[in-house]
Amino acid sequence: QAQLVESGGGLVQAGGSLRLSCAASANIFRIFSISTMGWYRQAPGKQRELVADITSGGSPNYADSVKGRFTISRDNAEKLVYLQMNSLKPEDTAVYYCRMYVVPLWGQGTQVTVSS
Repeated sequence: QAQLVESGGGLVQAGGSLRLSCAASANIFRIFSISTMGWYRQAPGKQRELVADITSGGSPNYADSVKGRFTISRDNAEKLVYLQMNSLKPEDTAVYYCRMYVVPLWGQGTQVTVSS
């Protein structure tokens, strides 16, 4: 079964850092390597929004709210996508989801909570 599994969420104080990981299952290896991958987030009462995405060739794109603080990267050989989050703010609190673009596939999400 094709799946994406996020990890690395947790509780952190404002100004702190977290690194999220998204692992793709082995049976979608070839699809992973050609797909743009994205990180999205959804805060309570709000719509899910794009945080950052990265093309198969490694070109990143960021939401204005995270530019300069978050870095997206990928390891195609290991089928992993990362989101390094620095200088976290309380407004970054949300469930963070990994998304594959070439097929409609989402992870189950990982909670990030930033305390003030």
